[in-house]
Amino acid sequence: MNSKNKKNIIRLLVVLIVICAAGVGFLYYTLFTPHFFPTKVAYIYVDRDDTPDSIFYKIQQSGHPKSMSGFKLMAKFRDLNDIIRTGKYAIKPNDNAFQLFNRVARGFKEPVNLTVGSVRTVNQLARNLSRQLMIDSTEITQLIHDSLFQKPLGYNDQTISSLFIPDTYQVYWDISANDLLNRLKKEHDIFWNSERLTLAKSLGMTPEEVTTLASIVEEETNNNQEKPMVAGLYINRLRRGIPLQADPTVKFALQDFGLRRINKEHLKTDSPYNTYLYAGLPPGPIRIPSKKGIESVLNYTPHDYIYMCAKEDFSGTHNFATNLNDHMANARKYWNALNQRKIFK
Repeated sequence: MNSKNKKNIIRLLVVLIVICAAGVGFLYYTLFTPHFFPTKVAYIYVDRDDTPDSIFYKIQQSGHPKSMSGFKLMAKFRDLNDIIRTGKYAIKPNDNAFQLFNRVARGFKEPVNLTVGSVRTVNQLARNLSRQLMIDSTEITQLIHDSLFQKPLGYNDQTISSLFIPDTYQVYWDISANDLLNRLKKEHDIFWNSERLTLAKSLGMTPEEVTTLASIVEEETNNNQEKPMVAGLYINRLRRGIPLQADPTVKFALQDFGLRRINKEHLKTDSPYNTYLYAGLPPGPIRIPSKKGIESVLNYTPHDYIYMCAKEDFSGTHNFATNLNDHMANARKYWNALNQRKIFK
């Protein structure tokens, strides 16, 4: 081989090396140098309907990328369309394309803080949960009311709201309805520990009955300090066989929660939830009570009161009485205050 051919081969090798080095450098820059610059950790939510293009758009909106070329290159090479995984994913400041794509493609999801609120109905709860998760509210509602789900747990449509303990829990955004309710059942069992079960037993109540009474207490007052007093009053009535005569149960029977004044016609409503007509506890909770509401029953304030009436100052608290005469005097003060404000229903 003559010297001229050798020089040509050397030149070709040099060119190939430069090209390879440039290619490696380009790939390194595209895939492994920072390209995403949110001011703090940002998140995207990948749902069932997402496509590669919609994921690209979400990343562009939240991740403030310098370039999407590396992520799109990985998406094409790995065929993102076939490996889309639902969930909440983090985009961290100074992420590179390889890190972000690997996180999304391999399903390294972030949990969300799910708030289970103290609301009136399980249907309302389902809507609230749906707004925080990928699940449609109808999926949750249908499962909650499914007897095949309720029966093994010992619930029915009247008592199922006892299952839910209001709090904030960490779950995955794309959790299924079945997994969600199983998780909430575990949290229910954790809450109802041996100490609380013993307190319930000392009252002669099941956890569901405690929850039912707590729901009435919470509908009667928003004042946390007063809740154990109200609970003690209803426990006194239960033990003496006196009907609870709780106005919130009448509102529940009528499904009219905006009523501010209960009249004689309302009290005639024939419903097992009407505690003016039927003694004892109603068939189930009239709302999902808070932990504080449940604790107010388990740790009620002992006293001799069997009557209460909302205070005439509309403070949300009550005047308590041990006899009917004192109670009627309190009631007249409240009725007069309602009349002065022209509140007739």
